[in-house]
Amino acid sequence: MNDERKILERVLEEATGFLNDLPGRRVAARTDVEGVATALRRPLPEEGAEPLEVIEELIAGAEPGVVAMPSGRFFGWVIGGVLPAALAADWLTSTWDQNAGLLASSPAAAGAEWVASEWLLDLLGLPGNSAVGFVTGAMIANFTCLAAARHDVLRRAGWDVEGDGLHGAPPVTVIVGEERHETVDVALRFLGLGEQRSLMVPADDQGRIRLDTLTDILAQVGNTPLIVCLQAGNVHSGAFDPIAEAVDLAHQYGAWVHVDGAFGLWAAASAQYRHLVAGVERADSWASDAHKTLNVPYDSGLAIVAKAEAMYAAMGVHAAYLIQDERPDPFSTVPEFSRRARGFPVWAALRSLGRQGVAEMVERFCRHAHRFAAGLAELDGVRVVNDVVFTQVCVSFGTDEATREVATRLLRDGTAWMTPSTWHGQAVLRISVSNWRTTEEDVDRTLAAVRRVLAEVRAG
Repeated sequence: MNDERKILERVLEEATGFLNDLPGRRVAARTDVEGVATALRRPLPEEGAEPLEVIEELIAGAEPGVVAMPSGRFFGWVIGGVLPAALAADWLTSTWDQNAGLLASSPAAAGAEWVASEWLLDLLGLPGNSAVGFVTGAMIANFTCLAAARHDVLRRAGWDVEGDGLHGAPPVTVIVGEERHETVDVALRFLGLGEQRSLMVPADDQGRIRLDTLTDILAQVGNTPLIVCLQAGNVHSGAFDPIAEAVDLAHQYGAWVHVDGAFGLWAAASAQYRHLVAGVERADSWASDAHKTLNVPYDSGLAIVAKAEAMYAAMGVHAAYLIQDERPDPFSTVPEFSRRARGFPVWAALRSLGRQGVAEMVERFCRHAHRFAAGLAELDGVRVVNDVVFTQVCVSFGTDEATREVATRLLRDGTAWMTPSTWHGQAVLRISVSNWRTTEEDVDRTLAAVRRVLAEVRAG
C-alpha cells in the first residue's frame, strides 16, 4: 500500500503540474512520434521494474510528445476539455475498476448510468423511456443506433436479422446527407449495409440536406425497409439539417430516422440555441459524444434509442454463467460485454454543472466562435466561409496555397492548434470551440497568432 500511495502521489503531482501549466504552455508537442518512441524503446526486459520507476520513465519519455489538448487554445477538432468533477470521477472509475456490463456485477456503475441517462434525456428533451448506451465514442454510438434501426426495419419486414443475418434479407435502403460525417459510413460498413449503397441527398451551401431532393428520393424508394440519417452539427459549418421537417417527411414513408449529433445535439440544452434542433425529439435514435460538448474524458459516446426494445434486441445477449434477471443489463445497450464504467464521469459532469451550467457552457462556446469569426473577418483578404451558427468557424486566407501555409505555420508556432481542411473544394482553416477552459483571452491570443503568422506568410 505504501508503494501504491507513492506512485499515486507522483501521478497527482504530475497531473496538477500539467494542468497548472496549461495557460502558458505551447499547445503543440515538443517532439514527434519518433522522439517519443526512441525515448521509450528498449529491449523487453527479462525482469520488471519498480512501478514508480516505470512511471518516471513514462513521464520522461512521453510528456514531450503530449499535445496540450486540454488547453483553452486547442481548436483543432471537436474535442472538449475535462471538467474537474469529471476528471476526478474518471480517476475513481479506474481505481474502482468495475466491470460495468451487468447490473449484478456493479450496482454502482449501473446505478450511476441509470441516473445519468435520466438526466441526459431530460436535458436534451428526448423521450424519457429511451434506452441509453454508454459507448466508446460517436462512431460506435452511430453503429449502435443504426444496429437498432436495422433490427426494427427488418423486423417490420418479417426478417430476424440477429438470427438469420443479412443473406437473403429484404434490402435495407439508407438515405444520408451529402455532408454526413464519415463515421456514419463506417457504421454502415460494419453493419453490412455498405457505405457506398446509401442514397445521397445533396446539401446546400452550409451542408444541410435539401428537403426538396429528400422528398423526391423518398417518393422513388417505395415500400422498403428504410433508414434516414440526419445531422445535428456539420463538422465544418456547424449547420443543422432541417430536422423537424425531415423527420416528419421520413416518417410518412415508415422510415427509421437517426440523428448524428456528436457535438450539436447539445444545442438542445440551451434555450438560445434549441431552435437548431427543433423536432429532434421525434426522431428514433440519436448519437452523441459526451467528450465533446459535455467535456468529460475520452471513451464516452452516447447511443440513445427511443424504442428501447430495438436496442436490446440488437445488442443484448443471455448466457447461463451470467447473473441476469428480467431487467436489461447495461451490455444490452452497447456492443461490448465487459467495459469501463463510463457513467461515473457523465454523472459527475452533469451534477457539477446542472441544467444552467450546461446551457451556459454551450452558449459560451458559441460566443467564442462568433468572436473568432468577427476577429478574422477584420483582416484584409480573409474570409469566413460559413455562417457561424454554433461552434464551428471555417476561414480562407485568399488562395488555397496561402490558407494551407497559414495552417502549417500555426501548428508549428504552437500558440494554438487549429486544423487545415478542405470544404466545398477550397482549402480552409477549421476552428472548433468546445473546451470549458477557453476564455476570451485565449481567443484574442490565438487571433494575435493568426495575424502574426499571416503577416509572415504574406511577407515571405
